[in-house]
Amino acid sequence: MQSTIEYIEPTKVKINISVDAKELRNAKEKAINKLASSVSVPGYRAGKAPSSAIEKHLDPNLLSQESLEQALSDSYAKALGEYELRPVSNPEVVIKSFVPYESLNIETTSEVLGKVKLGKFSGLKIGGDKKLAAIKSEDVDNVIKSLQKQLATRTSVKRAAQEGDEVVIDFVGKYADSSDLIEGASGKDYPLELGSASFIPGFETKLVGVKAGEKREIELVFPKDYQASLLRNKKALFEVNVKTVNQLAIPKLDDQFAKQVGQFNSLSDLKDDIKRELMANRASEQAKQFQNLLLENIIETSSVDLPKVLIDDETSKLESELRNNSAYRGMTWNEYLANEGLTEENYKKQLELQATKSVKAGLVIGEIAANLRINVLPEEVDSRIAALKKQYASDPLMQKELDRKENRSDLQSRILVEKTIQRLVELNS
Repeated sequence: MQSTIEYIEPTKVKINISVDAKELRNAKEKAINKLASSVSVPGYRAGKAPSSAIEKHLDPNLLSQESLEQALSDSYAKALGEYELRPVSNPEVVIKSFVPYESLNIETTSEVLGKVKLGKFSGLKIGGDKKLAAIKSEDVDNVIKSLQKQLATRTSVKRAAQEGDEVVIDFVGKYADSSDLIEGASGKDYPLELGSASFIPGFETKLVGVKAGEKREIELVFPKDYQASLLRNKKALFEVNVKTVNQLAIPKLDDQFAKQVGQFNSLSDLKDDIKRELMANRASEQAKQFQNLLLENIIETSSVDLPKVLIDDETSKLESELRNNSAYRGMTWNEYLANEGLTEENYKKQLELQATKSVKAGLVIGEIAANLRINVLPEEVDSRIAALKKQYASDPLMQKELDRKENRSDLQSRILVEKTIQRLVELNS
């Protein structure tokens, strides 16, 4: 076999391949073996007849076609290996000439992965204070206060609600200028502690003084820095039905309270446990931040030509996930875009940028894994699947999903990424 290669684009190649008679005869032999089970040769047991006998009982046109397909497959695979190419889509194949079992000339056009040029990925000086900030007493006190509220005794009262009381409400939010419902601004049997500042400014204040069974209309303006850009500075009208007013009796802070929270002998033990948990969370957050900064640095300083087909596939995947999530939340696609303050054009640009970063990150991490000779053993995948099956023991659909071959491949890729990132952290700590 002889071949020549031409780069049409950094990630698109054209290969011209000439296959000689010897290789075509090898392809023919493979085709005969493949088709052998479809014919019966008198005088021979199934699978025991020689190729020459099997060939006499095969349709010549079928054998020629199967031989051609085998030759195409073999020669294309050989060319990919010769030029160290990694295709990301099926090739376009043009047969320029074909004389059965004598000669074959083809032209293939393929999208392939570009070469990854890695930036420095070890011994990096990533900024940030690696020393964990101490847990302050007020950090522990805030957790204690939250636990007190969770374990507070609630007593329904007929008097007017005061700050510190809990009101159980049904509420519906509408745009003040149109009376259209505001997506996500409604609730039923919602327990709201007055003074907790968990609703938009002014909402809780205007419920001070309500009684059970009372209805109120509250007109407010969403803050200019509100998370949902669509609602910023918008006037809203909330229709509120107060179902219950509860007086909260906050439990006393003592050893008995600690025992009520969990298996603690004293309040001091509880505080020590909270402090350990807060420190563990802080360490985890700092490690995650370091990991993100490290990966951003490595990916930013690496370069790779990205095939358009991979970016398009990732963009479609991301869009499908977003559409499914918005539908699950009861939002139309246009409502989702409006809520995010996006036009269809801006949204497409953002999504393509996100997809490009994701594809580049995957290729860079994969190249580093190969460079460091990191691999995933079958038993590592088995162990992960076993753990997931245990976690979802009561979910038969998930059990079935975990047995799928595709899922095993996905888990293997995920574990490879995890091991590579862990190794990068070790090389840069």
